Parts: sequence; structure tokens; C-alpha cells
Amino acid sequence: MRFFLISDNIDTRAGMRLAGIEGVVVHQRGEIEEAFRTAVQDESVGIILITELLAQQADDLIREYRLSHTKPLIVEIPDRHGTRRPADHIMRYVNEAVGLKV
Repeated sequence: MRFFLISDNIDTRAGMRLAGIEGVVVHQRGEIEEAFRTAVQDESVGIILITELLAQQADDLIREYRLSHTKPLIVEIPDRHGTRRPADHIMRYVNEAVGLKV
């Protein structure tokens, strides 16, 4: 199994290539969908890394895929500018999933 990166900037892609991870740089919704569909159809891809900004743009596509498939794993990563999420995003996610405030 291998990783595949869907990024919105060249710097993130260059950094991942240094780690041996291939990927594409896209910007428009149509390009995101095409890259995502190509990656999930490739049997050798076990983990798809997608930058947070692109994941926000294609949230419905990713959510639908996660609900109906277990492989590949889709991981949202920050880009070179850092995360766009609030500091307590993991706690919020747990609270929403469990339904209790932890």
C-alpha cells in the first residue's frame, strides 16, 4: 500500500515527494473530484492525504465516500501555512460524536 497526496500548493507536494509520496496539485472543484476519484480507484493506494483547504471544498464528496467505504483511509493535513482548524477541533469532534461534553 502507498500514500497519495492531493494538495493545493506546490510546496506541500515537494515536501511529500521528499518523503517518497507522489501526488497532484489541484485548485478547482472539478480537479479535486477527478484526482480523488482516480486515487480511490487505484488499488495500490492505502492512504489519501488531502490538504484541509481542498477537503473543505470537497467536504460532501469526502463525507459520502467515508460513509460507504473503508479503504483507502482519507487523512486531512495542514498545508505549509499551518492548520485552519480551531485549537479545540478534536474535542469538538468527540463531543459531537458522543453527544456529551467531555
